[in-house]
Amino acid sequence: MGQENSCRVKKGIERAPHRSLLYANGFSDWEIERPWVGVVNAYNAIVPGHNHLGLLVQAVKNGVYAAGGLPIEFPTIGVCDGIAMNHRGMKFSLPSRELVKDTIEVMTEAHGFDALVMVTNCDKIIPGMAMSALSLDIPAIILSGGPMLPGNYRGKRSDLSNIFEGVGRYIAGEMSGEDMAELERNVCPTCGSCAGMFTANTMNCVLEAMGLALPGNGTVPAVYSERVRLAKDAGRTIMLLIEKNIRPKDIVTREAVDNALAVDVAMGGSTNTCLHIPAIAHYAGFEVPLSHIDEISRRTPHLCGMSPGGQHYIVDLYHAGGIPALMSRLMEVGLVSGSPLTATGETVAANLRGVSVKDETVIRRVEDPVHPEGGLAILSGNIAPGGCVVKQSAVRPEMMRHEGPARVFDGEEAAFKAISDRKIKPGDVVVIVNEGPRGGPGMREMLLPTAALAGLGLDSSVALVTDGRFSGASRGASIGHVSPEAASGGPIGLVRDGDVVEIDIARRAIDVRVSEDELAARASERGPSIKPTGSAFLERYRKFVTSSSDGAVFKEL
Repeated sequence: MGQENSCRVKKGIERAPHRSLLYANGFSDWEIERPWVGVVNAYNAIVPGHNHLGLLVQAVKNGVYAAGGLPIEFPTIGVCDGIAMNHRGMKFSLPSRELVKDTIEVMTEAHGFDALVMVTNCDKIIPGMAMSALSLDIPAIILSGGPMLPGNYRGKRSDLSNIFEGVGRYIAGEMSGEDMAELERNVCPTCGSCAGMFTANTMNCVLEAMGLALPGNGTVPAVYSERVRLAKDAGRTIMLLIEKNIRPKDIVTREAVDNALAVDVAMGGSTNTCLHIPAIAHYAGFEVPLSHIDEISRRTPHLCGMSPGGQHYIVDLYHAGGIPALMSRLMEVGLVSGSPLTATGETVAANLRGVSVKDETVIRRVEDPVHPEGGLAILSGNIAPGGCVVKQSAVRPEMMRHEGPARVFDGEEAAFKAISDRKIKPGDVVVIVNEGPRGGPGMREMLLPTAALAGLGLDSSVALVTDGRFSGASRGASIGHVSPEAASGGPIGLVRDGDVVEIDIARRAIDVRVSEDELAARASERGPSIKPTGSAFLERYRKFVTSSSDGAVFKEL
C-alpha cells in the first residue's frame, strides 16, 4: 500500500545494512513493513505558536500508528516574525521559507518517506511546508497548531497588534510606561499563532480552503482539546490518502487556488498571501499573477471584519462555523467551487454538506458585507509598473484616495526614527526603499512603522509605500510589494523627497507626479543600491530570489 519510496530503502538483501540501522531505532520487522509517514515537527522553544506542538505531533503519530502506518518524526526550523520584527533578524524570515521547503525535501528524499504530515504554526513555515508538499508530490497533510486566544487589557480584548500600536501611543504621550508594561503582559495569553487575521492564521485558513489541510485547521483554537482530536484525525487520514494515492498536485489545482483566494479576500487576510499563494501555485505547476488576485478580490465581498481591520478574532470565526461556514456561504453564490478534491479524500462540496453559518455578525451575508470588494487590492503605476499590494479592508475610508509629498527613506530604521521623532506630518507619503527580496535582502515586514503611525493617529492621513512588505497585523494605507524593487532598478528608487505621490485604491492606481523624462534622467544618474549584509546565507539568497510579484521563489536553474 503506497510504499514505493520506503521500499527502495528497506527491501532486498542489499538493504540489510539499512535494516540493521532501523533495528537500532527499536523498530520491529512488522513496523518496518508498514508505510513510512514522515511527521514534520516545526517545534522550537522561542515561537509561542509552537509551545504545544509536541502534544499535537504525538497525537498525529498515534493516529498514523493506529491506522497501520509507521510514523517517523523529524524537525524543521521556524522563525517567529514578531520577535524577529524591526531589526536585522527580519531579513532572515522570508528566506527561511525556502529553507523549510529544502529541509523537508532533504529528509524525505534521503530516507524514502511514503507520505508526510507536517505540523506547524507561524508565517513562513506554513507556505514552506506547502511548497515542499507540492515539490515532492507524495501524499501530504498540513496541520496547524491553531490560533491563540485574544488577550484582555482593562476589559477590552486585545492581540499583538495592540502592543505594536501602543509604541506609537507611547510616543504620542497617550500611554505611560506602566500602561505599556500592563498591555505587553496581557495581549498574548496562550500558546498559538497570534489571535488576529495576521499572516499565520491567514495561511492556516487558506490551506484549509485550498484542501491541503483538514476542516478546522485554520480556526480551532490552540488550547482546545478539539485541536488534539484534529491531529489524531490527520494521522489517520494520511493513511487514507496513501491508500487512494491522493497527492498534493491532485488537490492544488487552479480551481482550488481560486477557492483559497476567495476565502482569503473574504476574510480580509494578510497581504503576504500575495507572496505565498503564487509561490505554492508555482510548485503546483502554474502561475498566479497579481492581476488574477485582484480579479478575485473585485468580485468577492469582504464578509469577515477581523483584527487588525475589524473587531473579531479567529476564535470568533471558529464559533461562527469556521472556514467551512465561510466557504459554504461563498459556494452558495458561485464564488467557491465544490469540485476540488481535498485532504479528507472527498470534494469541497462533500466536506461542506450540512454546514451553515452560526453567527452572521462574524460571517456576514453576501447582501450585507463589511465591504463590497475583497480585502486585497493590486495597484500599479509609474512607481510600481509590476504591481503592488494593499489590504484595502484595513484602510480608513478617507485614505482610499490620497496624495501628498514623499518622505523617502533608505531602509526601515531611518523611517521609524523619523516617525518616532515626530517628523512625519499629516498628508505625507512615507516611501521606504531597498527593502525588497534582493535589496533588503529578505523583504522585511514593517509592522513597527505602520503600527507607530496608527498609534500616533496618522493612519487617517499618512500613507506608507515600500518595496518591502507588511505584517498581517499592519493596518492603514500600507502599500507594499512594489515591483520591480529599487535594487532591481525599479522606479520606486527614483522617488525623491517632496515628489507628489498619488494613490487611488479604487482605481488601482499609484503614481509619482514626475515626468517620464525626469524619471529617465534620474535613472541615468542612479548608482548601485545593494549593500553587503555580512551574511553568506543572505548573499546566496539575494542571488537566487525572484521578484515579489512572482512570489519571491527561487530562479529555476
